[in-house]
Formats: sequence, C-alpha cells, structure tokens
Amino acid sequence: MKRLDTILNTIMGAVAGVFIGHGIYVVRDFKTRPELYAIQSAPWYTSILMYGAYTLVVLLICIAIKAIVKHKIKKTDSN
Repeated sequence: MKRLDTILNTIMGAVAGVFIGHGIYVVRDFKTRPELYAIQSAPWYTSILMYGAYTLVVLLICIAIKAIVKHKIKKTDSN
C-alpha cells in the first residue's frame, strides 16, 4: 500500500507541475507575442483554464483513491 501511495503522490506532483509550467509558459508567451493571441476568438488564458480543470479532476481522483486506501488500511489494522 505504501508503494501505491508513493505512485499517487508522484502522479499528483507531476500533474501539478505540468499545470504550473504550462501556466508560466502561456503567460510568458502572451507577454512576448500578444499579437498572436489577439487574433484568437477565445481569451489568451483559455488553455490555462482547461489545464486547470484537467488538473483538478486528476487530483480529486487521486485524493479519492488515497482516502479509500487509507480507509482499507485502518480497517485491516483494526481486525
């Protein structure tokens, strides 16, 4: 179970890191070349919001799995 916890922590960290990195890249790119984003119909930060939604879903799934695993460990230890 400790290995599963480590894997879930790694996934959560990686997904959060990708979100932060993507956000920094998009903000930097927007400040460097705003004319590219002016021709789009969507606001420049739309991709950040999409990555944020994806990140939130993945993190919630990982947290739910971690809670289930901890519950099963407690249940097994008490028996």
